[in-house]
Amino acid sequence: MIDAVVAGSGLAIPADCREAHWPLENITLAGLTWPNHREARPPVVMVHGWLDNAMTFTKLAPELSEFTNVHAIDLAGHGHSGHRPPGFGYWLTDYVADLCELIDLHFSEADQQPLDLVGHSLGGIICGLYAAAFPERVGRLVMIDSLGALSRNAEDTVPQLRRALQKKMNGSAPPTVYPDMATAARIREGGLSPLSPEAAKTLVPRNMRSQGGGFIWRTDARLRHPTALMMTEEQVHASLAAIRTPTLFVRARKGLLAKRGVLDKRAELISGLTIADVPGGHHCHLDGDTVPVVSAIKRFLFDV
Repeated sequence: MIDAVVAGSGLAIPADCREAHWPLENITLAGLTWPNHREARPPVVMVHGWLDNAMTFTKLAPELSEFTNVHAIDLAGHGHSGHRPPGFGYWLTDYVADLCELIDLHFSEADQQPLDLVGHSLGGIICGLYAAAFPERVGRLVMIDSLGALSRNAEDTVPQLRRALQKKMNGSAPPTVYPDMATAARIREGGLSPLSPEAAKTLVPRNMRSQGGGFIWRTDARLRHPTALMMTEEQVHASLAAIRTPTLFVRARKGLLAKRGVLDKRAELISGLTIADVPGGHHCHLDGDTVPVVSAIKRFLFDV
């Protein structure tokens, strides 16, 4: 890992953490590290959701760093991480492969002392798939408002593929230039998972860069392209049933999954699953009263 101290800035990057870069074979992942200089516990690696970045963990990570080193990564195409090469897209399995390579190259001690994974939304899906494939490398797993991949019926396979290929051929629209960060943050407040102004101002700056006297999204526009192939519900069930790691599902009462009936069946598939019902929406770990989320995760990971 290559890191550098982050000074306090107008972009509200926490002063108690370090900017980090983890070179992989074909891409470099960036992120934030909250160091702990006293404890010898295995580290916690945190993975954010779609179109977010490592700043989503700025309320949770400092609390966990009281017990161990905490590393929040920017997924490929997000935040300060590299983008996939031209002609490539963002497949779910490629994200899992990135996490696998990251752990192998930069957290090799996981062979002897399994590390803990905390994932929100897409990050929870990624962490869950990795834990299913490599249970010996993961001590404990936390999934925040996340319980398995999005699924499609088998008969939707070809229409989904058609939409994805058409979008790839048509490409992305030119980027919108915003006059300032505040304007971009106001746009983000009303997204698929709405955010308070405070939370939007926390997340947005790391996903933007200056251009032409204003700001454009730093995130790769291809992240918004349809996925070419998606799991069926049967495949999702198989992946969840393969998880042997002690697992916590943080269920937000007003989250994106709150009214999805498939969750009950999915929850039954993970042996010994712990469920923590918490107030708030999809970003319950960042937005609003985060104390219940922080308390549940600390209790699960560190028995406090």
